Amino acid sequence: MTEHDRAGDARPRSPWPRVVAGVVALGLVAGGTWAWTERDRLRFLVGGEECRATALGEDVSFTPDQMNHASTIVALGMRRDLPARAGSIAVATAIQESKLRNLTYGDRDSVGLFQQRPSQGWGSVEQLQDPVYATNAFYDELTAIDGWQDMRVTEIAQRVQRSAYPEAYADHEHEGRTIASVVAGHSPAGMACRLDAPSEPGRPDLLVAALREQTGQRASISGDTVEVTASDERHAWAVGAWAVAQAEARSITSVTVGGRTWSRGGGDPMSWADADDPAPSGRVVITLHR
Repeated sequence: MTEHDRAGDARPRSPWPRVVAGVVALGLVAGGTWAWTERDRLRFLVGGEECRATALGEDVSFTPDQMNHASTIVALGMRRDLPARAGSIAVATAIQESKLRNLTYGDRDSVGLFQQRPSQGWGSVEQLQDPVYATNAFYDELTAIDGWQDMRVTEIAQRVQRSAYPEAYADHEHEGRTIASVVAGHSPAGMACRLDAPSEPGRPDLLVAALREQTGQRASISGDTVEVTASDERHAWAVGAWAVAQAEARSITSVTVGGRTWSRGGGDPMSWADADDPAPSGRVVITLHR
């Protein structure tokens, strides 16, 4: 195997700039031409759309589309009964490989969130562009390695991905750990998003199908609401975090977990508030735009 046999774009990727002025200066130096990812990053830094995961004393912010993919990655790990650490490793890897973007291009024939290569047996191009398939393919490789739970993220990600720059995965370990803690339900009320108004009605039937595919949870539909009864409070918060992270793509307007609510419009969308209409313990109520 070459260094790229299981890798995607193996070029090292710098962490996102944390200061708006620094981002602007970088854009000016580059002649004022931005990749869409930098433009999106600047937009939510100055008050546009943003999703933030808060856990373990860390705040991690990404665009809604990026956090959507991150929540899918962690939820699928939970569905496979893997520890939250598996989700942490997978998210850190996807940040390094694609910045959590479902790319249609990459090094050689690499595509997708993990920059997996069809020519190296990962699957077809169409399959690898499906975040669910690509994530499960990553977990299949991860869990086939003896002792992966005890390896450093640089070791295990390198064993799976065969990157030319294995130490780069460590740059994103805290981001992966924070997001995994929130989406796995270990950090209640840790996911919040500031979003524009929905552009189209939500589809409760598609949300229920996605819930089952990605989280394994069954749900019921009543008008524009979807309700999930989780096995315990932690799993309820896991569904709640997943739903908030998926809110932009699925036209979700509010998520209630027990006595706490995140609302897309009104109040502070970057925090959870006491619910006007609390749900029973372990119950998650998701409202979609009509």
